[in-house]
Amino acid sequence: MTSPSKDLEVQDRKYITGSLKDTEESIKAILGENDDLSMKHFKIFGQYHAAIFCFSDLVNQEVMNKEILKPLMYVPEHLIGREKPLTLLMDIIMNEALYHSQAGTEKRIDLLIEALLLGKTVIFIEGLKEAIQIETKDVEKRSIAQPETEQVILGPREGFIENIATNIALLRYRLPTADFQVKTMKIGRLTKSTVAYCYLKGIASETVIKEVEKRLSEIDIDAILDVGYLEQFIEDNPFSPFPQTQSTERPDRTVANLIEGRVAILVDGSPFALLVPVVFNQFYQTTEDYSSRFLMGSFVRMARIVALVFSLIFPSLYVSFISFNPELLPTEFAVAVAGGRAGVPYPAVVEVLLIEVAMEVLREATVRLPKQVGGALSIVGVLVIGQAAVEAGLSSPITVVVIAITTIGSFATPAYSAAFALRMLRFPIMILAGIFGLYGVVIGVIFIFNHMLSLKSFGVPYMSPISPENYQGMKDVVFRSPLWWMPKRPGFLHPQNQNRLKKNDNTVLKHNKVGNDQREEKSNGGSEGNYDTPGNNDHY
Repeated sequence: MTSPSKDLEVQDRKYITGSLKDTEESIKAILGENDDLSMKHFKIFGQYHAAIFCFSDLVNQEVMNKEILKPLMYVPEHLIGREKPLTLLMDIIMNEALYHSQAGTEKRIDLLIEALLLGKTVIFIEGLKEAIQIETKDVEKRSIAQPETEQVILGPREGFIENIATNIALLRYRLPTADFQVKTMKIGRLTKSTVAYCYLKGIASETVIKEVEKRLSEIDIDAILDVGYLEQFIEDNPFSPFPQTQSTERPDRTVANLIEGRVAILVDGSPFALLVPVVFNQFYQTTEDYSSRFLMGSFVRMARIVALVFSLIFPSLYVSFISFNPELLPTEFAVAVAGGRAGVPYPAVVEVLLIEVAMEVLREATVRLPKQVGGALSIVGVLVIGQAAVEAGLSSPITVVVIAITTIGSFATPAYSAAFALRMLRFPIMILAGIFGLYGVVIGVIFIFNHMLSLKSFGVPYMSPISPENYQGMKDVVFRSPLWWMPKRPGFLHPQNQNRLKKNDNTVLKHNKVGNDQREEKSNGGSEGNYDTPGNNDHY
């Protein structure tokens, strides 16, 4: 038996003949005997033979009965007594009888079968060489809830779901402007997944928009089941450990990136949006940085940067100090470390690698297990296994502490994909540290920075705004400057409209002067009020 795609190729460019019998045979030859394929014969206005086709599990049965079958089977009041010839029947149905806004006509059998597979309802009429296709898709979906992968501290609690229409609605709800543009296409020979890319017209760079459309249109694969499939096709350097796109589950974060001039890509069936182009500093920033006051946001961001550095090079520094450069450590600390490692039978680099591998296995196990069991396993793994390894002489206490701090640092990185890249790069740097000491650590870090400097995301340098330098962008790298200090959008995105704040709009500073100006006008320390107002006329 040939595959459905092969049968559709045979039916390509084949048109409806006007015979219900021939049409039914063609549809059954392609779709086979599917139990969920529903077919019903009826008479339009009690006069013309017709057949309605749909997949019962994909459509809304109430809409079919009340808005399609009922107005077609019973003659509407305004059509009673009017002549309804076959030549005018399609015009009467589409313009005067059918109670549905998303209805159209089609003549090709292959396109009508694709419409059926996408959840539409198709009506064939005896004697007419075109059919009616109506949008009736209604698939069960989960309700909007708080994002699972991005914990919300300050900000909206809404997260994307698997339905692309709902996700676009969440974006349009926050962007009630005609500049918000949504373009869709179908990707996947079998899944025919709806892919939408969204941007703000007049802000996003036309070059980036065209490049996104070009890369998406060139994808030719059987199935697109998630935005991760698209990411692998459209990123600039697929062999780099660093992500060149950013996925997010939060509509507010997506809107913030759209306003800066980026493009968001959505896939029907995926609760994530893909943001392009990206730069590295996005991966340690969170939406809460901007929802909170800039002092608090800057402090927390600096803590994340320290954690990021720890997660990358802390074990390597430990190995290099212990194995090659113990003279750099304070004497008391060096003696304590040497005493702790007295019973360990292998070098420091082997010890750290073994504990790191054990932590990675434990981390993966806790992720895959159910939540009720995963939490207990993590406690058992950290406390019991770690303590047992120290007592058995397989590891020193200081090594366990170093790996624990490193693991906590990787958890502090908000973006999972960036944290995973740092976890991967930790191992080659540790090996270099075990061979060359501090020189190996420096060489490894230099190689990583050179690689990051060579990366681009849709033409935007990955290390922007640090290299190449951009003054406006530098205000939001290490410290989060006050919003009124950032009147322009990041220049490295080449937005069409640079300004996002009215020029010289230091409203907060103006508010700070209001009380002082009023007090300067007073003749004394007392307040001048209107004593004729209600509440001040009480007589005692």
